[in-house]
Amino acid sequence: MGSAVILRTDIPGRSVRRGKVRDIYDLGDRLLIVATDRISAFDVVMPNGIPRKGEILTRISGFWFGRLTGIRHHLIEQIEDRAPAGFEPYLDQLRARAVLVRKTRVVPIECVVRGYLAGSGWKEYRQTQSVCGIKLPPGLKQCDRLPEPVFTPATKAEEGHDENVSFERACELVDPATMQALRERSLAIYQDAAEYARQRGVIIADTKFEWGFDGDELVLIDEVLTPDSSRFWPADDYQPGRDQASFDKQYVRNYLETLQWDKTPPGPMLPDDVVANTSLKYIEAYERLTGQSLP
Repeated sequence: MGSAVILRTDIPGRSVRRGKVRDIYDLGDRLLIVATDRISAFDVVMPNGIPRKGEILTRISGFWFGRLTGIRHHLIEQIEDRAPAGFEPYLDQLRARAVLVRKTRVVPIECVVRGYLAGSGWKEYRQTQSVCGIKLPPGLKQCDRLPEPVFTPATKAEEGHDENVSFERACELVDPATMQALRERSLAIYQDAAEYARQRGVIIADTKFEWGFDGDELVLIDEVLTPDSSRFWPADDYQPGRDQASFDKQYVRNYLETLQWDKTPPGPMLPDDVVANTSLKYIEAYERLTGQSLP
């Protein structure tokens, strides 16, 4: 598989919606979702991409979708050697990085599960000893493992940052029965995945899930347990009380924090060594979690 960076797909005659990382084509009752090699940090897309990133995100999501039992998801097929009708001339832009999925009515809540105290959770805990209204024990250190995983919803922002909200506020935005189901299912998936990943030498510190309705049935959508939607730490280097080494884009965030950049567009060009090392971290995440070499 080549490592040419794809920053955007270009398919004439097809309307496309571009997110921070994905290009989305509407095919009626289905969507064609293409994970590009774009990388964002602090909600700003960087001008250069990470080789094979889109492919790795797609393969890791496919791996987890395949492992999930009892949870309905939106994936129909991953695009490898055959493109959907009308997209055949553009297979090189789609291969290994695109998926065909069912269209759903998206629930406007990010379902975040935290097993460890990091990121915005650590920031909030230092101020209030709680995260999203959930009281936590006193005296916890940065990156400490929580007594049990917590469900901390956030509102989905089209622009700018997602905002952490309490479970009660999420119930007002959606409805209590749906939020109860989302909490139970998100926690169950996280706990199963975290246990599996730990055996493979990876700590899943936190992650976010997205859900939609197909009719009246909840369906897991978007990406699942990838280096973009999760914090992955090497278990053999874990030590509370400090930042952790990671297999995710935290490496890019840490580099950007060393710059005199105000975290507004345009993002700075990433140096070659940061790009190469980030690509290696994504590849290592894939290989550790799946036990397979990247094709």
